[in-house]
Amino acid sequence: MPIKTLPEILFIIVLAALTASCNPAGTQAADKGSQPPKAFADPAPPEVREPAGEAPPEPKDHPDVEFYGKPKPLHPDAVTHDWVSFLGPTHNAVSSETHLLKDFIGGEPKLLWALEKGTSYTSPAIQGEYLVYLHRAGNVERVECLHPETGQLYWQFEYPTDFSDRYGYNNGPRASPVIDGDRVYTYGALAQLHALDLKTGELLWKRNIADEFKVPQDFFGISNTPLVEGDLLIINIGAPGGPTVAGLDKVTGKLVWGAGEEWGPSYASPVPAVVHGRRRVFVFAGGESRPPTGGVLSVDPTNGKVDFALPWRSRTAESVNASTPTVIGNQILLSASYNTGAVLLDILPDMSREVFWTNFDFDLHFTTAVEKDGYLYAFDGRNEPDAGLSCIRMSNGEQVWRVEPEWKDTVNLASGSKEVMMSTFRGSLMLVDGRFLAIGEWGHLLWLDLSPDGHKELSRTWLVKARETWALPVLSRGLLYVSQNTKSMDGDPPRLLCYDFRGS
Repeated sequence: MPIKTLPEILFIIVLAALTASCNPAGTQAADKGSQPPKAFADPAPPEVREPAGEAPPEPKDHPDVEFYGKPKPLHPDAVTHDWVSFLGPTHNAVSSETHLLKDFIGGEPKLLWALEKGTSYTSPAIQGEYLVYLHRAGNVERVECLHPETGQLYWQFEYPTDFSDRYGYNNGPRASPVIDGDRVYTYGALAQLHALDLKTGELLWKRNIADEFKVPQDFFGISNTPLVEGDLLIINIGAPGGPTVAGLDKVTGKLVWGAGEEWGPSYASPVPAVVHGRRRVFVFAGGESRPPTGGVLSVDPTNGKVDFALPWRSRTAESVNASTPTVIGNQILLSASYNTGAVLLDILPDMSREVFWTNFDFDLHFTTAVEKDGYLYAFDGRNEPDAGLSCIRMSNGEQVWRVEPEWKDTVNLASGSKEVMMSTFRGSLMLVDGRFLAIGEWGHLLWLDLSPDGHKELSRTWLVKARETWALPVLSRGLLYVSQNTKSMDGDPPRLLCYDFRGS
């Protein structure tokens, strides 16, 4: 089992003591029904800057990028897409790309380029010939715009930060960039929100959400990725006394509406969906508070009206809501760790809700459940030792099977080679081309065949021998992007890695 750092050991001991006497979150207070929008004043509307009108820069070699080679041509029948926001084009970790690499028999996918990065837990956003990545270098958070195939640099944008993770994890940003047309939005670890011109990197407007809305620093800083919805940029800001959710004008940055008054900012990201023919945004909120509070809000994005707010949060004071909800038809799945579990809600035609089932063992920490053919698949468990891969039947919430994948790997240490037992631990899943692509917490990449009949490993490779490979990979135009967040066993520094994932 991997050796844990002292902060991690202390954190686990404290959490174990706190959770020993906790009741499941399903016993929390009753949910609130439809709520009319409350008028919130904008504390500091931002200054909007007009672009200078300069020609976009041409890409040039990046001093921190090592280039290894060009990708194969795309298959003539390949289906591809951009990846402009966290969890992909449909916000549910499902990709429509086809004609991809089918196995790793010849070794790992070909590495095309690698950016030596600073600290972060983010993933890139990609649109056309532009890839945007957010990480920390020294005492600045840096936004970089690169060419997706070559890693060449278009522009950089930086701003100062002094964020410090209270539990000893890395001090970089967590929320991924969001691209919308000719703009890109980034949200830093201290809630610094920036709107930039995608092609030039020019600043269009900025806000310091924490200062303006008096939001205290949470356990691990800001970790929810904003959502572009129509003309709005929607954020779970979690201001004390409200708003819990803010709808900002994406062009001007001004507050259009606020929703909710009680819950803080979580580590899950807002997701859009159409239920009963109506467009809605679902926000799984809940930050640091005593007693701990949080839950899901169903929000009408046109006016900020809350259809319902269902409490769902561990009773443990030091806990988080971090798993982004999964919407399937007219149902929504919520799950949280720390002795909490999952609930599937039926959303009714009048936009109220009913609990369809609960499963207190299906406890997702920060990964997202993926649905296929009426079954839910996800890595559950809060820590490496108790993590496993589960299949849940949607019709009744029963666990069909649960496995803890294990295999032997050889690692090279200063004392020599050693054989160790490895696993996916707290991995992430993506449904693509009819199969599941999984990234393990220690950097393993796997093709899996998952069905109610069981779990079958189709192919596996070890991309990076590094811990905290927590961000879901990004797949766009047959290229796979993986964030390596810690120094590897081989001595490689943290990097953003681009692999050729195109099929023959």
